[in-house]
Amino acid sequence: MSWLDRERIIAPPGFNRWLIPPAALAVHLCIGQAYATSVYKTALVQYFDASLTQIGVIFSVAIVMLGLSAAVMGTWVDRNGPRKAMFVSALFWSGGFMVGALGIFTGQLWLVYIGYGFLGGIGLGIGYISPVSTLIKWFPDRPGLATGMAIMGFGGGALIASPLSSALLAFYDPDSGTDGWVASGDAVGKLFVTLGIVYLVYMLYGAWTIRVPADDWKPKGFDPATVAKKPLVTTANVSASNAIKTRQFWLVWIVLFCNVTAGIGILEQAAPMIQDFFRQPDGASLVTAAVAGGFVGLLSIGNMGGRFVWSATSDVIGRKRIYMIYLGAGAACYVLLALFGSSSTILYVLLAFIILSFYGGGFATVPAYLRDLFGTFQVGAIHGRLLTAWSAAGIAGPLIVNSFLDAQGTPGELTAQAYQPALLTMVGLLIVGFIANLLIKPVAEKHHEPAKTPAPGRTAEAADATAADATAEKDLDSTLEEGTR
Repeated sequence: MSWLDRERIIAPPGFNRWLIPPAALAVHLCIGQAYATSVYKTALVQYFDASLTQIGVIFSVAIVMLGLSAAVMGTWVDRNGPRKAMFVSALFWSGGFMVGALGIFTGQLWLVYIGYGFLGGIGLGIGYISPVSTLIKWFPDRPGLATGMAIMGFGGGALIASPLSSALLAFYDPDSGTDGWVASGDAVGKLFVTLGIVYLVYMLYGAWTIRVPADDWKPKGFDPATVAKKPLVTTANVSASNAIKTRQFWLVWIVLFCNVTAGIGILEQAAPMIQDFFRQPDGASLVTAAVAGGFVGLLSIGNMGGRFVWSATSDVIGRKRIYMIYLGAGAACYVLLALFGSSSTILYVLLAFIILSFYGGGFATVPAYLRDLFGTFQVGAIHGRLLTAWSAAGIAGPLIVNSFLDAQGTPGELTAQAYQPALLTMVGLLIVGFIANLLIKPVAEKHHEPAKTPAPGRTAEAADATAADATAEKDLDSTLEEGTR
């Protein structure tokens, strides 16, 4: 297994850095399937005779494990390199589909929680952060663009998975095409097996083609001093253990939590939500299941496009200002959606598209925000710890929406008015995030790491990894010393 080691993937002189984003996309497009779960959500509700909240737990567990695994494994990913991380991610993500399929075939919902939720969530977390610090090192001149190129894949994963899943469900279910058709549990189980195999192949391709930059590499003509002149951008470095002690880390945590909670609850309910918003008095919806599946794909375009366009824009106007747009304009869009969304399908789709673009942009911009505040040293580990905000949002978002909806009625009978309490709650969250973003200032020098010079023959990343081990060992020694007291 030596081909997985960091030393085997150091790029040779003259290597084209633009080959790295496709390798990252190979992983993120696969794990982005998590955003297409609403396509078969109703099928699982009927198959397991469960509530929306019970089925929503599957998605919530996956997002919780994403954040927790990213936080716990962040330093390991930085130390061992992206290839080994992508390989491990592929095994967990694909394995999660297989265990989830077993749960569906045997009628055991708890196995779906363990498979897709727990195991798949670990694959999500490791796969999500594995290329981020590498891309930032390859694109120090345009970190927002770099992370946006990769993380847009996570948002765009549903763009592929949604129509693919709908087609496969119809192919595997002989009753497809009938009036009021909902996919059978057997069809969903076969879908899980198919996706597990396909995603394993593509993620291993990404692991094989990824590379890390050599010692002291920098883009031609790049001057770090020009980047350092921008507001909030530092040339110093902060370790992961010190970063979580700063006020800035927790303010960014609140910003991400509020932005994600506001988007994820709606995204997880996307397909049935558009049908409910345009339900007629007789209970039928003007939006068919097929159109609702297409709407999920359209939202994926907004999610994906926002991750690229908005994060690239942040390189020009700054990270703090772009989050003012995400949170401020996002709150206004939610108000319009809650009060006027059911008046026009065009207005509904437009508002949802903008909201999801802000949601995706927030994810893609936050690694660059962390790089600005804390430097490149252990930025992957810091990013991993920050994703616990995503874990919390993965619980809060679906719980808020599904709890309100369960109290309003049963699936298939809900209307636009049933969504208003949940949507207006999201407005309040976005306002809290907006205030937290305004409070972010540069990190105090007392948290900065002393400058380190790599030994001859060693890469800068290897020196960072050694420093990470030393920091972790120091923290452990302090903990043990406190315990003996």
